Amino acid sequence: MTPVEADSPSLVVLRALLALAVVFVLLTTTGWTTITHRPVPGPSREAALAAWARDRVDHRPLPAPTASAGVVAAYFARLGHARGTALAVRHPLVVGNLDGAPVALRYRANRIALGRALDAERDLVRDARLTAEGRHEAQRRLDRFVSLLRPGRQVLAFDPTGTGRTAEVLGDLARARRVSVIVPGVDTNILTFQKTHGRYGAPAGMARSLYRAERAASPGARVAVIAWADYTAPAGVGVDAMTGRLAEGGAARLVRLTEGLPGDARVSLFCHSYGSVLCGVAAPRLPARVTDVAVAGSPGMRVERAADLRTPARVWAMRDADDWIADVPHLEVGGIGHGADPVAPEFGARLLSARGAIGHSGYFTPGTESLGNFAAIGVGAYRDLVCARADSACHEGISGMEGR
Repeated sequence: MTPVEADSPSLVVLRALLALAVVFVLLTTTGWTTITHRPVPGPSREAALAAWARDRVDHRPLPAPTASAGVVAAYFARLGHARGTALAVRHPLVVGNLDGAPVALRYRANRIALGRALDAERDLVRDARLTAEGRHEAQRRLDRFVSLLRPGRQVLAFDPTGTGRTAEVLGDLARARRVSVIVPGVDTNILTFQKTHGRYGAPAGMARSLYRAERAASPGARVAVIAWADYTAPAGVGVDAMTGRLAEGGAARLVRLTEGLPGDARVSLFCHSYGSVLCGVAAPRLPARVTDVAVAGSPGMRVERAADLRTPARVWAMRDADDWIADVPHLEVGGIGHGADPVAPEFGARLLSARGAIGHSGYFTPGTESLGNFAAIGVGAYRDLVCARADSACHEGISGMEGR
């Protein structure tokens, strides 16, 4: 085949169509579900934002929800505890999701918002006009809200609109010196935030497993872990799962989260599946406090090389030998696909062992080398990392990395 033939438009189109066919076949024969969730009426974020815009303190408007985390933090510092609490009671859906607001105030606001959402869902479950399917989904949402309201749970973000978004903190976020953020992938919503079966494949279970592993790896370390399901993820198989549209929106939210975390803690991102696409899009805008970006089971990060992410953070990658994502074509044509394979040597990531992580959803399972590696990154114990191969370069330049 001549170079002209190899680069011909018809062959490019053919490759794209073949890639799409492979993606559809793979995803429909694996654990990536195709279930969609019907949005259920409840508290409206739009109404909450409108009420926030109308409110005044000292005859002055409240900060815009899109204001920088620094502006929001300065506003609440001036406002004081009592008046900040009053705002949280009046506007829980806004304050609970306001990056830069005091974390304790956000926890309180989200408990209020959850309580109101719970009441709305109870009314819906009793609505005789609801179909059996609708009643079943309303009951599932009700059960999820009850679970999130259990004593001790620290909900950093909550929005019941549509399929819902949330984020939960394990540990003392306000005092943490190291913060780990878990960024999950496709089919992440309020109902899949935690699971009884396959718990370590759901954000809440991933976070609990990582938090325990970090505490075991460094008992004296001040760590916190965030299960971050606070973006609109693709629902099942479709164009959204194969493009970067939803990753773009999620990336903006992730950047705001990392900018708005309290103190000067170092931050590590652990990005699974489509979550790694989001992290790749966010990478150039992440603040300097993000020191590590680790991806697992990645379909790509929408770049051809780690250097193209344009981040000073260390980039780590792993994939279990049984993960079906390896068979997804790692290319991008006309916006379809997510680019090069992050575990390919030429990509330039530091390659880590994922031994024991069976399949696509096992990376946070206790006892696996994948979880052990995540925990070592989370606490800054880089010398404890297990590379993907005996001759891997993942330890290169490791001297002086400890504690950074």
